[in-house]
Amino acid sequence: MDSGFWFEAGALLPSLGVGLLFWFVLRSLLRADRREREAERQAEREYDDRHDSDEARHAE
Repeated sequence: MDSGFWFEAGALLPSLGVGLLFWFVLRSLLRADRREREAERQAEREYDDRHDSDEARHAE
């Protein structure tokens, strides 16, 4: 069998490929979670603004 550099480097390719795939999936999940949390904060701000303005109108 060939025991050269390319043979050994080729043996690492599947592990590197799985590691990169894992990294991309985890990265996309974290980005999606960040966007979801920001959207939820924005929706809560809008709800609070509307709720506060409704209370101000009814208090008059």
